Amino acid sequence: MAIDLTTDTVERPATTVYRRPRLTTGFWAWITTADHKKIGLLYGYTAFAFFIAGGVEALLLRIQLAGPDGAFLSAAEYNGLFTTHAVTMIFLFVMPISAAFFNYLLPLMIGARDVAFPRMNAVSYWIFLFGGLFIYSSLLFATSPAPLGGNLPGGATDASMLGSIPNSGWFIYAPNSGAEYSPGTSIDYAALGLQMLGIASLISAVNFIVTILNMRAPGMRLLRMPVFVWMTLVVALLLLFSLPIIAIALFMLTFDRQFGTLFFVPEAGGDPILWQHLFWLFGHPEVYILILPAMGIVSETLPVFSKKPLFGYPAVVFAGAAIAFLGFGVWAHHMFSSGIPTVAQAAFGLSTMTIAIPTGIKIFNWLGTVWGGRVKLATPMLFSLGFVALFVIGGLSGVTHAVVPSDWQQTDTYYIVAHFHYVLFGGAIFGLFAGIYYWFPKLTGRMYNEALGKWHFWLMFIGMNLTFGPMHWLGLQGMVRRTWVYPEEAGLGAWNMVATVGAFVIAASVLVFMLNWSYSKRRGRPAPDDPWDARTLEWTIPSPSPEYNFAVEPVVTSLDDFWHRKYEEDAEGRAVRKEEADEFVADIIYTNGHPDHEIHLPAPSYFPFFVGLGIMIIFYGIMYHTRPWGIPLIVAGAVVTIAAFVGWGSEPLEEIHEEEHGTHDDDPHAEETEPAMSEGDA
Repeated sequence: MAIDLTTDTVERPATTVYRRPRLTTGFWAWITTADHKKIGLLYGYTAFAFFIAGGVEALLLRIQLAGPDGAFLSAAEYNGLFTTHAVTMIFLFVMPISAAFFNYLLPLMIGARDVAFPRMNAVSYWIFLFGGLFIYSSLLFATSPAPLGGNLPGGATDASMLGSIPNSGWFIYAPNSGAEYSPGTSIDYAALGLQMLGIASLISAVNFIVTILNMRAPGMRLLRMPVFVWMTLVVALLLLFSLPIIAIALFMLTFDRQFGTLFFVPEAGGDPILWQHLFWLFGHPEVYILILPAMGIVSETLPVFSKKPLFGYPAVVFAGAAIAFLGFGVWAHHMFSSGIPTVAQAAFGLSTMTIAIPTGIKIFNWLGTVWGGRVKLATPMLFSLGFVALFVIGGLSGVTHAVVPSDWQQTDTYYIVAHFHYVLFGGAIFGLFAGIYYWFPKLTGRMYNEALGKWHFWLMFIGMNLTFGPMHWLGLQGMVRRTWVYPEEAGLGAWNMVATVGAFVIAASVLVFMLNWSYSKRRGRPAPDDPWDARTLEWTIPSPSPEYNFAVEPVVTSLDDFWHRKYEEDAEGRAVRKEEADEFVADIIYTNGHPDHEIHLPAPSYFPFFVGLGIMIIFYGIMYHTRPWGIPLIVAGAVVTIAAFVGWGSEPLEEIHEEEHGTHDDDPHAEETEPAMSEGDA
């Protein structure tokens, strides 16, 4: 049975009541879940916790730099904090928060019941969680990496706890990250932890690709998919082709440090520049892995709050694909100062300029969408417009890096810090907050507080520009990156103080967001059926989303099909809402909220959790393979992982919910039934 969205009314079926097995209730529902929506929420909450950690690290850095000759942090603490801040924000916040959106929304937007491999989806989350905990466990278990390549006077060591966290920058450049210049184990925690995060991302990427290509609703051709789904596909392909490159580099670094190989040791014929090539072959596509999800979100929100279709939909889609393709050909602009040949510098400078073309296409299409529209400045729209404005600034400063002599002057200065924060904070994070507010009713069934949402936006917008705007001038005045002090006579104190004040304004904005989320999730007014007059399929089901997503499979006949069922053109070609649109929306949402047939869902399972746990134990064993407990840890982790896979293969794939026709959960006279016993309970 399918819902044909071309009809104006839908016959309401008999109501069905579902009762869950005990395994899928309460706390264990989150440990054992294979539901893409719960996994998306797990990704989101975990990523936000790491965001708070990364934000605290940033505030500590800004306190140190607020004035000249700062003594709040030592050199070792500063190096560790800026490294961990970057690793956290890139790998433990922006990437997994994007995965949260992908997990929750992708099946809903293509009319699917779940992702292609639900339990592998759960495995990816648990490996990500344990990988993040593995990296941060260096605070407890790693030995100090001092002398930090001579950063401390006289080669002194740093005995503080912060002195034991990774300290080489998120790019972990060789030979600085080698055993000679970074003794101790903190770099090993970073390298192995990033390997775990890469495994999780690869599993998710394959899952999303298969889901998009094979599980779309009938009639949803590729060029009828929402732009957000397209960007999910593009990001998944980027991950699929770029992550193996960094995996190879991290493998080589780990073997250099743990087993005495010489891949990056120049005295033995190794090549430190090889690390840069391998890292940036991954690292520049990684920039687009971080920004494309936000571009997809903005491409969904701008049309809704402008009451217009997305201007130039095919151009936006193909521009996103072009950005991903060209992103693999610009990596060496990060290496202009490393001595690469002049011809290569010219070629990569040209390719860097070229990638601005598809980016510009997107920007002009977004502006064309807003132009002439009936714009509603709700919080998601404010964050979307903020994204466009700030991303343009970051993009323009990025084009200057394509000019090789200019790049030589900018490299390793705060001009670079300003550029990538305008792109990744002003761009990615503003776009992600636009999505959080836009889909908040879908996640919770309630509306957020609009006043608090606007306070959040304006505080974050002002704080972001106060923090990172002055860094352009600081960089051009010669302030060097990755140094923990600067002299008073350099005249850099005033702008640094402004940047520090801005950082605390950003922190205040995040506190407002947390208050808004907590209050609105519990006490916000119930969300209407279609709160934004939206365009895509996820708004054709009740809010919050039912476990089964769609009671009946939707049929799609055009791009933005849901919107077209609600509107028609008048004599002047303007969109006018149909008189029966409200009834149609109520009927379609009621139908999807009250199934009339048996629904099969992926069965919950403990085994994905134990797969992730076993892999983490193996990596701890690798860390300490020279210690008496190292090999036993590897064996124990392998036993846990293999046993989990064996148990996984022997349990039922699906769970069938018991149904009872003619009653409704809201009916006080409905009779309770005993939970259906699944095969796993038996």
